Amino acid sequence: MEKLYLERPSIERKTEAIEYINEFIQNNSKINGVGGLHKYLDNYEEWLNVVNEKWNREKTELDVPSQTYFLIRKSDNRIVGMIDIRLALTEELKKHGGNIGYSIRPSERRKGYNKINLYLALKVCDEHNVDKVMLDCNKNNEGSSRTIKALGGVLTKEIYDENKDEVLQGYWIDVKKSLEDNKKYEDFIVNNEI
Repeated sequence: MEKLYLERPSIERKTEAIEYINEFIQNNSKINGVGGLHKYLDNYEEWLNVVNEKWNREKTELDVPSQTYFLIRKSDNRIVGMIDIRLALTEELKKHGGNIGYSIRPSERRKGYNKINLYLALKVCDEHNVDKVMLDCNKNNEGSSRTIKALGGVLTKEIYDENKDEVLQGYWIDVKKSLEDNKKYEDFIVNNEI
């Protein structure tokens, strides 16, 4: 497998980041874990401001600090995924959204990249003393549920969302246990400072 690393969004990645989102749109694929980038395609600089503000945000009942990253493949310096890590949970995020949202661009799926993406996110959570994380996914999204389970996710709930007409599954992962049990992924990580 390729070597991968997380990188903070920057102006230098503007064109590629917009192309990343456009690939989802062209493939009629659901967009998750991008820190709202799809809402700022005509104002990437504003999105960068929003993402940077969220890094230092204080937790409130309505909002939490979060970190958004690009998942970069070292061999060709390409964005192959994104991940949004919320370092705390509000009551609303406990119902839907959880701590981590992620995506892999449609042309790069089924290569195991999202397991590395999630593993790297768990390392970030561990650095911020987040012991357990919640993730959710559509019950029909087998790729996402396999990724979560591969990293130790335990299914704790299934809820029917009337607004979206879908069943959401909620999983919890013990961060330290997952990192200990999945050290094999270290072989696929470039240790960049993020």
